[in-house]
Amino acid sequence: MAVVADAKPEDVVLRLNGITKRFGPLVANDAISLDLHRGEVLALLGENGAGKTTLMNILFGHYVADEGSIEAFGESLPAGKPKAALARGIGMVHQHFTLADNLTVLDNVVLGTEPLWRVRSRHTDARAKLAQLSETFGLAVKSEARIADLSVGERQRVEILKALYRDARILILDEPTAVLTPQETEALFATLQKLVERGLAIIFISHKLHEVMAVSRRVVVLRQGKLVAERRTAETDRHELAELMVGRPIPEPKVEPIPLGPVALSLRAVTLAGEGRPRLQDVSLELHGNEIVGIAGVSGNGQGTLADLVSGIAQPSGGALSLFGQEIHYFDPAKMVSYGVARIPEDRHAVGVVGDLSLEENLISARYREQPFSQRGLIDWKKVREFATRIIADYDVRCPGPQAATRLLSGGNMQKLILGREMAQSPRIILANQPTRGLDIGAVGYVHQQLLKARARGAGVLLISEDLDELLALSDRVVVMHRGRMSAPMARRDVTIRHLGLMMAGHGFSGEADAA
Repeated sequence: MAVVADAKPEDVVLRLNGITKRFGPLVANDAISLDLHRGEVLALLGENGAGKTTLMNILFGHYVADEGSIEAFGESLPAGKPKAALARGIGMVHQHFTLADNLTVLDNVVLGTEPLWRVRSRHTDARAKLAQLSETFGLAVKSEARIADLSVGERQRVEILKALYRDARILILDEPTAVLTPQETEALFATLQKLVERGLAIIFISHKLHEVMAVSRRVVVLRQGKLVAERRTAETDRHELAELMVGRPIPEPKVEPIPLGPVALSLRAVTLAGEGRPRLQDVSLELHGNEIVGIAGVSGNGQGTLADLVSGIAQPSGGALSLFGQEIHYFDPAKMVSYGVARIPEDRHAVGVVGDLSLEENLISARYREQPFSQRGLIDWKKVREFATRIIADYDVRCPGPQAATRLLSGGNMQKLILGREMAQSPRIILANQPTRGLDIGAVGYVHQQLLKARARGAGVLLISEDLDELLALSDRVVVMHRGRMSAPMARRDVTIRHLGLMMAGHGFSGEADAA
């Protein structure tokens, strides 16, 4: 991506000077100083818990730094005042969109820009401004469309338009490609090109190092609250950046060829009814032991329904599901667990754990009635604590202790806790739904290692992921889901990211557009 040449001092639009933030004994940001220049993309890298989110919260006024100052366009930015950041032209697109699904695109864009007591909204002027921004930056979206009816890529365009509508001159993008297809990612990068050509400055937060290399001019790396490195993108590579993030070399996952085990999971013409069209339609698949089958697809195309089915939450309206040769007629999560099905859910916060419960309580949540945790109907807390202490140590869960509230954990440590809980049961089938979403490269490597170990000891792994690099790195075979249907399985060596991206958009499915 073309960006401006080496910036001059007068091109500095944002300057952070010695930002320090403490939470009790924890130093989340330790004297961080950095500059952002007009017309550049600056990538911000770091593990979960490295201090990136805290730094952005200070920039937006959600937190007040204990030490240091911020200047935007040469003027001091008041601490602890989000409105001041917005007024100075700082905008942010969050990884999890903040849109009202029941409102139109236009309503979402103007929301908060007009006084609540205005009797008549100036939608005519707003619609004209939105149309001009859409055309200028290649962000095509219908102003009267309801958010609920938009694709993931279109929703992201609305988030960017919200910031541009407020005349943002500095744009912070937090994991902007996490749920996009390769084609949508290319379109986003084309938009970023237009933005920097017009002088906007962009902070690009991502864990996808190949995208960082493609889109940024400079990279800064945070580790344990400190800024440990700054590199010109042209003078570094993915391996150096990965090592700078975690402080050690990160090995690439290696999928060694091993003989397939017996069929663990079989789906035969499975259909699950839904409103308008089936949520699953005539889905067939076999998963063997010693195998990882990757499932690709744009969010909302049936992957979540498939995960609910395999974990016993949903029941098919047609077809058959068998585990280890036995057809399942009664679907129940506890029964699936008894068959040896482990579940790593898509949303670790809402579904994977109960945040207000302790680590040890979450670790036995599905097994508290079983030995050795239950003695004559009472929980043996000594045994529970011994088990929790072992899982915390074995899976390197960084926490205050087994009795700490789980909500205090970072995303990566929460995912390690879930992994430890599920793997402790020596599962025969592992349903891994977006297991590394939002995790840093160190935590991603750890999750990958655990899935490959499970495969090696005979488990079948169903890997649902929107990260196509992850699917192609780990899977023995890959399928694509689109509008509730599933493609035929493809050997990993026979597909490319571009091929998968086209299939995710519907090309190659019966009744859809032919592949270009």
